Amino acid sequence: MSNEADAIVSAVIAKWCAGFARLDAVALSSLYSKNAFFFGSNPKLYRGRDGVADYFNGLPRWRKPRAAFSEVSAVRASPDLVNMAATISFDLAGERPALVVKMSWVLIREDGEWKIVNHHASSQAPLI
Repeated sequence: MSNEADAIVSAVIAKWCAGFARLDAVALSSLYSKNAFFFGSNPKLYRGRDGVADYFNGLPRWRKPRAAFSEVSAVRASPDLVNMAATISFDLAGERPALVVKMSWVLIREDGEWKIVNHHASSQAPLI
């Protein structure tokens, strides 16, 4: 990652992981653009901050959820756009098997802050 893109993405990842650890839909949805597209762990497309909040409010209420990002790659595609790809390992404290997914985000500068405008999770296992 470039130093600049690394700093931007690292800051968003830290806030995202903190919000996920509390399953705080308000905190998590605040990290997303008002125009966000969100594909999470189900086939539905969620749109905007309200859609993102609906997704996170619909998750099971695990006691101690944790998310760890690895293999993070980021590039500043333009002054107001960062593209990111990573692997995320979800540890749900034995309440369900651990889950590992590939994740991509597109971050946009919106009202002076970096927001996720596109969130896409996919299976780590090959589909074809």
